[in-house]
Amino acid sequence: MPTDSRYTHRIANRADLPRIIEIYNATIPSRQVTADLAPVSVASREPWFAAHPPERHPLWVAERDGRVVGWLSFSAFHSRSAYDGTAELGIYVDEAERGHGLGRQMLRDAMAQAPALGFHTLVGLIFGHNAPSLALFEAHGFARWGHLPEVAILDGVARDLVIVGRKV
Repeated sequence: MPTDSRYTHRIANRADLPRIIEIYNATIPSRQVTADLAPVSVASREPWFAAHPPERHPLWVAERDGRVVGWLSFSAFHSRSAYDGTAELGIYVDEAERGHGLGRQMLRDAMAQAPALGFHTLVGLIFGHNAPSLALFEAHGFARWGHLPEVAILDGVARDLVIVGRKV
């Protein structure tokens, strides 16, 4: 599938962090995407941003018409060095852009770039009730590698976590 020319992506810079947090915080009320129950602040995410050096664990922002409309992170899967070849992917898309192919484009680009970053394995941690995200990853060859039943409590409702993964 060709890349959608409506979107471009680049390495995030510090000036992008407020918009990254805005997109992230907008997902919290849905209780479908993140286990955060309250909005996070830009200041609280400074260490997270610093943990994404472009040469190892890049943080990309996707733009449409010069506006940041989504982001993707390659995060360390685990702190122990034997896991250095595995990255956890996080994809967040502005609500107005969902369903238009941006998530697909970012995931395809991440899979293509992963080997150059030293990754042989990519994983995603997705709530079991997040059908759109599970479908996105599964459509790109990710398999269900793990199921953690009722490990999160969201507004009094126990939710499952599904671990998806794929070799690249």
